[in-house]
Amino acid sequence: METSGLPLRHFLIALLVVAIWGTNFVVIRVALDDLPPLLFAALRFTFAVLPAIFFVPRPRVGWRSLAAYGLFIGAGQFGLLFIAMNGHISPGLASLVVQCQVFFTIAMSIRLAGEAVRPFQWAALALGAAGIGVIAANTGGSTTALGIALVIAAGFFWAAGNMVAKASGVANMLSYVVWASLFSAPPLFALSLLFEGWPAIGQGLSQAGTATWLAVLWQAVGNTLFGYAAWGWLLARHPAAVITPTALLVPIFGMGASFLWLGEPLPFWKLGAAALVIGGLALGILYPRWRKAIARAAR
Repeated sequence: METSGLPLRHFLIALLVVAIWGTNFVVIRVALDDLPPLLFAALRFTFAVLPAIFFVPRPRVGWRSLAAYGLFIGAGQFGLLFIAMNGHISPGLASLVVQCQVFFTIAMSIRLAGEAVRPFQWAALALGAAGIGVIAANTGGSTTALGIALVIAAGFFWAAGNMVAKASGVANMLSYVVWASLFSAPPLFALSLLFEGWPAIGQGLSQAGTATWLAVLWQAVGNTLFGYAAWGWLLARHPAAVITPTALLVPIFGMGASFLWLGEPLPFWKLGAAALVIGGLALGILYPRWRKAIARAAR
């Protein structure tokens, strides 16, 4: 195991995963042209379960943990994210704003551990909040205040899912995600039927073309199954401090892909907001590692 860096092959795998997670926001936008957002989310988790559940053993955790994670990530994170991206926020900004999950995760960890918030964490939060504030001040067109609020809420549920998974102590994240998806798809189908209605569901399914179904499969296979499996494989071989900082590239891939493929503009305010949010994330994630490295070097 290397602690100072990654072998080139492992770095390329990590880069591929974050590239998939970042560009996935463009894929989401493609499918939403045909499918209602809650139906789309339900199909995503259906294909994450089937047929994988017949080949992946159930993780050694309780059903309550699987149910909580499935609800938080399915109905909470992706249900709200897909609704937001259905005309309320651009893919590039969604990939950036949803990273507020890092701040929520840190806050929840501190709350559960009973620790005080450290100065660098306040500084990281201030940078991230300033970036979100810049985005909120420039709503209009493809981004609305509702869209920002929905994506922030999605980030909160993502963080809650992170805490449930961490508390479970699960080692095989792939099996955990597959089995937890059993509790994601049914409530999403129910919510779709309740809020979107059968006519919209039927119309979406009938007009969905090859590109839409490929987008659905990519959500399940590429983004969920491969992404989590590869990420878990890397975390099993390297310290989290070495792997997790590469996730800072997700919004960069997201905004870049949205610019290149969808023509999403990148005005100065958007680049400035990205710099503030990513700067806050980097400070919150990397500063403790830097302090530990300095302390070890001083011994």
